[in-house]
Amino acid sequence: MVYLSLTILSISLNNLQSWILAKELFQHKFMLDYIQVPWHFLFAPFFYMFLIHYLEIVDKSIKIIRIILPLFFLAILLQISFILIYSGTSNIEKLNFLYEKYTSIEEIFSFIISIGVFGYSFYVLYKKENLFPKILSFDNLRWIYLFFVIGALGYLLWFAALAIKVKMNFTGFIFSYYPLRVYTTLLIFWLGYQSIKQYSLLKERRSLRAILRTTDTTKETTSIEDKYDEEFTIIHNYILSNKKFTESKITREILAEELGMSKSKFSAIMNSSAQKSFTEYMNELRVEQAKKLLTDSNYNQYTITAVGLESGFKSRSTFYTVFKKHTGKTPAEFRAKK
Repeated sequence: MVYLSLTILSISLNNLQSWILAKELFQHKFMLDYIQVPWHFLFAPFFYMFLIHYLEIVDKSIKIIRIILPLFFLAILLQISFILIYSGTSNIEKLNFLYEKYTSIEEIFSFIISIGVFGYSFYVLYKKENLFPKILSFDNLRWIYLFFVIGALGYLLWFAALAIKVKMNFTGFIFSYYPLRVYTTLLIFWLGYQSIKQYSLLKERRSLRAILRTTDTTKETTSIEDKYDEEFTIIHNYILSNKKFTESKITREILAEELGMSKSKFSAIMNSSAQKSFTEYMNELRVEQAKKLLTDSNYNQYTITAVGLESGFKSRSTFYTVFKKHTGKTPAEFRAKK
């Protein structure tokens, strides 16, 4: 989560700098008034680095930050050069115009790089799922997909602000950045909340799964052999012994392939023997697993969300809905009355 923290920090520093300049806190102090650290160069690269570390694909990915950091420091050096060259200028109005024009060109360049890195990050997440099956077993990554939706809105606001800035010939444009500043402030809080929440949940799930690997919680699930035919018993025992129901992305197609059956045969066996849909059958096993974990004092330290996700449910809301449908109680009520 280090790179996500750096993403939040770079956005925060950019906002702080904008506020300081808007309030003219450094007015009449030339060196401070005419240098703006281009933190915007770092937003997307830091997030990209977080993404490849979180997905555990660093060794298979481009280290974009190694390209961006030199550009970031070069941009700072160019601004320092600007200060040294124009420090003796007496025409402040002309100086302001030249500086705003220069920083706008720098910002446009940064925008192009940033949106390129942002787009490539989404490509890695969306098109290369085969590279990170391990993290997918712990996190459905919905919150990261949501970030890309939120991030796209941010780029639209940034583009609009830049367009207005150029249209107004680099003067009187400050109002165009207000929506972007509000947006980034809210984004800082959202990212901070998600980083704490997701890291805590990931840590919990890894700990819980490590314990479950050495504990058989399915041996008393049901005496299925007495109730269904032999072929279904093979399927059922395979699902139980390998805890396939805990895999939120498992499908009948995947199971059929693993068992060496055709999809049509697998479906026919499920429909005739289980007398319920595949989803209902799997959810029953997941609910039974969750009930055992919720009533076992050895798992009291784990949150209900972690229990639900490690039982195979895709989300907290799905877990609550299905669990209440089967037991008549919410997971919280069930745990409280154990």
